[in-house]
Amino acid sequence: MLNRLSTRSSRLLGGFTMLSVLAAGLTGCEGSGLVPGGSDDPTAETTGVAAAETRVRTNVAAGATGIPVDTVLRVRAVNGTLRKVAVRGGGERLDGTIGKGGARWVAGDRLEPGVRYRVRAVAESAEGERIESVSAFTTQALSLDQQTYPSVAPLDGETVGVGMPVVVSFDLPVINKAAFERNMTVTSSPQQAGSWRWVTDREAHWRPKRYWKAGTTVSVDVDVNGVPAGGGIYGQEDREIDFSVGDAHVYKVDARTYQMKVFSNGELLRTLPITTGKPGFTTRSGVKVVMEKFAQKRMNSETVGIPRGSAEAYDIDNVKWAMRLTSSGEFIHAAPWSVGSQGRANVSHGCTGMSTENAAWLYSMTRRGDVVEYVGTDRAMEPDNGYGEWNLAWSDYTEGSAL
Repeated sequence: MLNRLSTRSSRLLGGFTMLSVLAAGLTGCEGSGLVPGGSDDPTAETTGVAAAETRVRTNVAAGATGIPVDTVLRVRAVNGTLRKVAVRGGGERLDGTIGKGGARWVAGDRLEPGVRYRVRAVAESAEGERIESVSAFTTQALSLDQQTYPSVAPLDGETVGVGMPVVVSFDLPVINKAAFERNMTVTSSPQQAGSWRWVTDREAHWRPKRYWKAGTTVSVDVDVNGVPAGGGIYGQEDREIDFSVGDAHVYKVDARTYQMKVFSNGELLRTLPITTGKPGFTTRSGVKVVMEKFAQKRMNSETVGIPRGSAEAYDIDNVKWAMRLTSSGEFIHAAPWSVGSQGRANVSHGCTGMSTENAAWLYSMTRRGDVVEYVGTDRAMEPDNGYGEWNLAWSDYTEGSAL
């Protein structure tokens, strides 16, 4: 939120209440919700007003406080036509649209927390009489502990591989997943069918039914500002990012033949000798996606559950050309210490090792989101181990949607 307003629409709180009605050419007194002599009941009709008199109404009572941030402000003209509606709060303008022949104005966004809004509306009667109303109200205040912030991957402007999911991570849990999912959209050109899947209460992934088509452009709109997440928590801010999909890089690893075949857009570029995990440290079979890259990285066995001092312990500084494939610690990387076994035997602790020269070549062409398909072992890749959603059948994947 952070007092940032964007353009979108949402649910309407029930019930309209009258702002103020003034004679033509007069200016309303700020905060006045009813004409002189009117009822203090915001749902009541003004007394002594002819049925055909032009009036202006809103769905938020003048002077109200603690208005929920998921409110969508609406203003309408009764027996008249809206000509102008201006709403400001927190130094920002709340945009909206007059529709239905001038009968109604609807805000383009939900409200911000702890903000005093001023509503000025101008309507016109059938006889050309100008009616102006001014009112104000204040929204509920929210602490950061009552707002969940969405982080999005890929980054705006990034070019990724054909296996890259859209990943939205929240810093506080989302209970009302359906409401959030309805406000999170992914569009692409060319259009490709896809679905959200909630991995946890704090993370949702979207992937197409099949790998992205090379050259696709994608737009992500996480429109959760002010949406109730449940448990008294609301979406904190909207996020909009655009990214593109590069060439279709698919690397096929066979642990039985100790080889990796590197394909780009269906063309075999090279076959590389490799080594994978030895007995007790078997490399997972299945579809993996490159999550991140490091020109050099320290690798310590304690991070993957091998204690210091054991026979299998290791601590290697500056491992070159490392490409992460799983959250659990599988990488492709340069392994000059195992060149004699590459193409001959599996001797690693689960990573895929290759010569420094081959690793440098592969690293230079690889993007986050490139696909690595493994076969030849009896250990299956887990769907939630990194970007492992490709290991689920489509019907199983879509069951993770809240809709």
